[in-house]
Amino acid sequence: MKVTTIPFMAMRKIVACFSVALILISLGSLAVKGLQFGLDFTGGTLVEVAYDQAPQLDDVRQLLADNGYDDIVVQNFGSPTDVVVRMANAYTPTLGDEVLESLRNHGEVSVTLQRSEFVGAQVGEELREQGGLGMLLALLIVMLYVAVRFQFKFSLASVAALAHDVIITLGFFSLFDVEFDLTVLAALLAVVGYSLNDTIVVCDRIRENFRIMRETEPYDLINESINQTLGRTLITSLTTLFVLVVLFLFGGEAIHNFSMALLVGIVIGTYSSIFVAANLLLALNVTREDLVPTPKEELEDELP
Repeated sequence: MKVTTIPFMAMRKIVACFSVALILISLGSLAVKGLQFGLDFTGGTLVEVAYDQAPQLDDVRQLLADNGYDDIVVQNFGSPTDVVVRMANAYTPTLGDEVLESLRNHGEVSVTLQRSEFVGAQVGEELREQGGLGMLLALLIVMLYVAVRFQFKFSLASVAALAHDVIITLGFFSLFDVEFDLTVLAALLAVVGYSLNDTIVVCDRIRENFRIMRETEPYDLINESINQTLGRTLITSLTTLFVLVVLFLFGGEAIHNFSMALLVGIVIGTYSSIFVAANLLLALNVTREDLVPTPKEELEDELP
């Protein structure tokens, strides 16, 4: 494969300004608007029903919306005939029967009530806390791994690039008022792993080139390393994006936000693995001496 000669590092100042602008917009939106947490985090009522024949989930949603149930999540549960309806409505002992009556559509549909229960806001608060702690723990483990595998400057650059990806993805969900639920949190953790994989590939090539290209300045060496790994980065990202676009368009409501979070995260992650991590390495003044240990002086022969 022919190696490209794109001057990535010549664009580093423009890219840095662009990334800072995206982060500021994201943080501003998160501070002012926050995230629109789904029922997984806010609490609500869960109703499980069983159909004789598998229904179309879009028809179920529309039927409930026509009966005044607006803030709902409808998903299959276990089998195509089992459906779970999660709603923000306050729980009452008769709510399950009321939803069941709406789903029966004046007796035209055969459906039975399996359970009706309340998911408290306390559970949602614990999920938010545990999810946030899980994200911080993942970044800490990544930082330790890269510090041991490469060097501390690489560790700082990699974790900063991952934080960049997570903040911008969260900002997207906040800015456009997209519901944030457990599937989105899972997608964010997947984005961290994906982005780290791309960043590690670039960092590994930079390290190898520092050992091979001894007379090359870090600016040119990093630029050459990005060009050498560009084909692999783009092929991996594009093939992943093709699958995610299909899931986003045809995967249904249950994974709609999940696939959207992965789409945004992988686009930003690919961008950060090419520009952000390498840009930060230059800012940290990485040199060959940071990666290649100084040869030990030979011990003098002991006197007899």
